[in-house]
Amino acid sequence: MKKNDIEHGLLMVKKLYAAALAAKAENIVALDVRGISGFADYFIIMSGRSSRHVQGLAATLDKEVRSKRLRKSSTEGLGEGRWVLLDFDDVVVHIFHDEDRQFYDLEGLWHAAPRLQMTDHI
Repeated sequence: MKKNDIEHGLLMVKKLYAAALAAKAENIVALDVRGISGFADYFIIMSGRSSRHVQGLAATLDKEVRSKRLRKSSTEGLGEGRWVLLDFDDVVVHIFHDEDRQFYDLEGLWHAAPRLQMTDHI
């Protein structure tokens, strides 16, 4: 993997993290899955308070990426608003209703992935 690819992925993580924080996402976690995932370099996992909040977070993040012309996304689960997946190639975002997040426990499944130290003041 090239240095520019890593920097681009980290830039996307930072932009998405900041947008999620501004949209009041809860319990935001960024994982570095390079080397243990064959389909992405980073995961961002967050919770919304309701189905509408989950859907709103997904719309906000998708708009953020599209407005910067960084990447188009592939989206799954938007209709129900329980677990929305936004696939930006290098970065995959999981937005959960809190109960579903606890049930699926992605952080536990990907426990070997280092957590990125993000600050609330990016």
